[in-house]
This record gives sequence, C-alpha cells and structure tokens, in this order.
Amino acid sequence: MSEEDEIQLDASNKAERKTLKQVLGINMFQVALAGIVGFIANSTGLLGAALDNLADSAVYIVSIYAVGKGAVAQSRAANLSGVLLIGLGLLLLGEVIRRFLTEAEPIGWAMIITAIINAASNLFALRLLKSQGERGVHMKASMVFTSNDMLVNLGIVLSGVAVMVFNSSLPDLIISLLVVIVVLQGGWEILKEAKKARRGAENDQK
Repeated sequence: MSEEDEIQLDASNKAERKTLKQVLGINMFQVALAGIVGFIANSTGLLGAALDNLADSAVYIVSIYAVGKGAVAQSRAANLSGVLLIGLGLLLLGEVIRRFLTEAEPIGWAMIITAIINAASNLFALRLLKSQGERGVHMKASMVFTSNDMLVNLGIVLSGVAVMVFNSSLPDLIISLLVVIVVLQGGWEILKEAKKARRGAENDQK
C-alpha cells in the first residue's frame, strides 16, 4: 500500500468515527427523551424505545472501537451488538408482561409527539450512516439498529393514536410486543452477519 493510500484510509476512518460519534449523540438524546416522557406518560412503548436506544448507544461505542480494525475485530464488535440487542428484547418482554398486569393507561398525545421527534432524528442518523457506505459489518449493524428504531417510532405514533381513539392501554402493549419482535429479529440478523464476516475473514487467511 502506498503512502497516499494510507493517508486516504486514515481520513476515511476518521470520517467514519466522526459519523458514529454523531449518531451516538443522537441516540443519547433519544434515550433521555423517550425515557423521561415514557415514564411520565406511563407508556411501555416509549420506555421500550428508550431501552432500545440505550442498547444502540452501546453498539455505536463498540462500532467506534471497530473502526479501522480488521474484519475479525469488526465481526466480534457486531457479535456483541447482536447479543446486547437480544438481551434487551428479553428484558423488554418482561416489562410488557409487568405493565399488562398493572393495566396503567398511557398518555396518547405524549407518545405521538415524542415518537415523531425520535423518528425524525432516526432519519437524520440513517442519512449520516449511509453517507459512509457499508464499510464493514459493524457499520451494517449500526444501520440495522437505526432502521429498526425508525420503524419502532412510527409504530408508537400509530399506537398513540389508537390509545386516544379507544381510550385503552392495549395498543401501547401491542406496539411494545412488536418492538420486542423487531429487537430480537435485528439482533439475530446482526449475529448472522457477524458469523458470515468472520467466516469470510478466516477463508481469506487460508
């Protein structure tokens, strides 16, 4: 590799790391917003979104570590991301069951406004990630997380409307279960991508 190529690679890594730090900042904002409003509005869906974003933040930190490293290191980072996401999904499932038993009614309009703000920030974060391209499995994992978050927030908007129309907490619990499914599916996809990347790296070394 020439000296010029090395400079380009370093610049590329710095840009990728900068993008991930920006997305991490957006995620931490979402954690605070959805967590506080979810607690006040008694919304399991928003609390689930906050937990989801918290796990995403951990993933972005891991992804920042993986920038500029080899495929094996990147696949390990993605593997950790997948495990975190699946663990979060199981915790959220337990929270949904607990909320179902308490039957507390959420505040629909608070759910809608919060989810719209978070969905807009998800879209911005996704554009930031796509501007860097799919340079490794750790970046693919980051895009999966952000795309899932956007779908979750759109679902919360719909459930917030349903809560107001039907005057019931059931729509909030339903969207919470959908969040669990999205989270578990996303974690499983990332684990598969990590395994695929690791095998590819091992084959290249042979």
